[in-house]
Amino acid sequence: MYSARNYANQYRQTGVSSAVLDASPHELVTLMLAGARERARLAIACLERGDLPRKAQAISEAGAIIGGLDGALNLEAGGEIADGLQALYDYAQRRLLAANAHNDPEPLREVDGLLGEIESAWRAIAPAPAK
Repeated sequence: MYSARNYANQYRQTGVSSAVLDASPHELVTLMLAGARERARLAIACLERGDLPRKAQAISEAGAIIGGLDGALNLEAGGEIADGLQALYDYAQRRLLAANAHNDPEPLREVDGLLGEIESAWRAIAPAPAK
């Protein structure tokens, strides 16, 4: 049987799916960065309330998103910027592992901050909307 929570989750998933289907490649990266940050913050909240299984799931989801961002890098054409992003994504993954292994929110805050800086820079170079 469906509950109000199930309906809300279904509505949210539909909204996310629509956003992804309608997004440009630039917007997809923005959505992924925001999603990874959201999951890092969720993991912090889960640690604060002692929900370790959900904390681990949120960290795993953040890691999967960061892995997707890393996999999307064009290292041949991206030059130093792509190399730098790859190093940052690798570092973020290691920090997520540390947070998960030690139930420590500080690496999660660090990952959120790093991804926030990347997200801010990414938004600043957004292409002009098509007319």
